[in-house]
Amino acid sequence: MNHSFIQISDCHIDDEKKVWGADSQKNLSSIVNSITCRNYDALIISGDLSHNGTASSYSLLKEIIKPISVNLTIVPGNHDNKLNLSSAFSQNYLTTLTIADWEIISMDSVQDNKTSGLLTKDELKLLAEKILASTKKFIVLCLHHPPIAMNSDWDDKKSLENSDDFFNTIDQFSNIKAVIWGHAHQGSEFNRNDVKLFSCPSTTLQFNGPEMIGYNHFNLSDEGEINCETVWL
Repeated sequence: MNHSFIQISDCHIDDEKKVWGADSQKNLSSIVNSITCRNYDALIISGDLSHNGTASSYSLLKEIIKPISVNLTIVPGNHDNKLNLSSAFSQNYLTTLTIADWEIISMDSVQDNKTSGLLTKDELKLLAEKILASTKKFIVLCLHHPPIAMNSDWDDKKSLENSDDFFNTIDQFSNIKAVIWGHAHQGSEFNRNDVKLFSCPSTTLQFNGPEMIGYNHFNLSDEGEINCETVWL
């Protein structure tokens, strides 16, 4: 039996409607309307839910995503205020999602007052502990920052600073099937050592890609296959 989950990212909801010239609220509402027509088991939002991290922007976002916010997990991004975000989504903040034989483990790669990301020693230790403690056959990892070069006009200096530490941590485990992220506002798929790597488009606008908004819908098989459909609107 196949199962699936949906990833949205970089919603950039603000107290003002326009962000970088785009109506982020209207665009997210369009994404939500599209997702309501789909069958899926869980939803993950991989950071930058807000543009400026205000408490009111998270209240607004919660209202917009209400129709799709079942079995939800939230990952912080560099635009988010972690205190306001974790308060607004106290039951969903960096939680682990379980779908059949799959587990989705999320990480906090955000540094204070920096655009680029870092997985601290404590965060990497916690990640390894979560992977070891998992009773599921297959694991997907989620963070905000890209752990690899994006092969585009994106400035890779704004990505994860210690990708080698991250991969050294996860390479010892054979049940990791994919790593997913946001931040780059770009929908792309890569492969590293038979682990699939997926970048999620933004619900606001793309830095590299079509003048559209989008999200990723992942299908999970009982045999450990993961495939991604990027949905563009």
